[in-house]
Amino acid sequence: MQKMTKFTLTGLAAGVALAALSTTAQAQERWTMTSTWPDSLILTEMDRHWVELVNKLAGDELEIEFRAGGTLMPGTEVFDATETGSIEAAGDWPGYWAGRNPAFSPLATTTMLFNGVDYLNWIQQWGGWDLYQEIYGQYNMVYLPYGITNNESGFMGRTPIESLADLDGKRLRLSGRDQGRVLEQLGGSQVNLAGGEIYQAIERGVVDAAEFSTPGVDYNAGFAEVVDYWAVPGWHQSASVFGVMINKDAWDALSEETQEKLKIAADATMAWSLAWSERGSTEGTESFIEAGVTINQLSEEELDRIQEITNEVILRGACENTDHAKVYHSMVSYLEHYANWRDLSAPFNMSRTMDDLPSLEEIEACL
Repeated sequence: MQKMTKFTLTGLAAGVALAALSTTAQAQERWTMTSTWPDSLILTEMDRHWVELVNKLAGDELEIEFRAGGTLMPGTEVFDATETGSIEAAGDWPGYWAGRNPAFSPLATTTMLFNGVDYLNWIQQWGGWDLYQEIYGQYNMVYLPYGITNNESGFMGRTPIESLADLDGKRLRLSGRDQGRVLEQLGGSQVNLAGGEIYQAIERGVVDAAEFSTPGVDYNAGFAEVVDYWAVPGWHQSASVFGVMINKDAWDALSEETQEKLKIAADATMAWSLAWSERGSTEGTESFIEAGVTINQLSEEELDRIQEITNEVILRGACENTDHAKVYHSMVSYLEHYANWRDLSAPFNMSRTMDDLPSLEEIEACL
């Protein structure tokens, strides 16, 4: 009996030691994460918010060291670095990778389609989350959407844009493949510039006008110092999504419990980001007005024209790439399905009420 008790205690001690060793090993998991956003752009606050939540929720199993964009590598290189495992994670805006797969464009933003609540609904309940996994999964990555900003500012510059006619012949900084195609049909030409280059491009007249982000972000970037005119609404990006790319091997090395904590942190950050952005947009708008910037608003008829062109661009892209078609088919299906309740709840409804969507049958023909 005494020998058995001694053996039992010895086994228990070994088990405790093994568990402690396992916990220690788990606690030693370290990730390096960077972003496409430098510290000078407040969009990186979404990255930092998620990292802080993860380190609080999963600190015993995982600790993420966050490095601002540009401190480890140029923002254009974070996709390859995450795919290959040089770093474990990177915050991004999916539209930057549309050159690799055009489906990244609607995963990032839409022209004249989704607003912020639409993206939230679609990601959480209408199949959007699975499409992010499918597209990023082609590049050895898991993707957690954790940021949503609503309608972007519009075009700002030293040349007034009072109507669509004023876009003719203008050089405009504009991000996004689909957005550029719409602008081209409106007579303008797309200029691709990194966010940090926009201020000087406007100041030196390299571009006639530019868009970047929401009014809060744009004001924080100093645009009120160099622009005189602001054309609204931001039809080119009716809302935007941000998130974190995670190397698939690094993700698979985590326990299911830890993975779930990272997802919970992403959902919490997403809800926070939408309210944070809208507060910033309100205050940014006030600041631009106080700075004396003249605001010009496009008419309903002009927005209808942009919608017509947008529908054509969506169908054109869908027939060029199956992934692109699959994402837009899911988005339009959501809008049509949600309309059963959304339109009845007006004027207290969420989402956009639309009766001029691209045809599902036309998109399906491209699949």
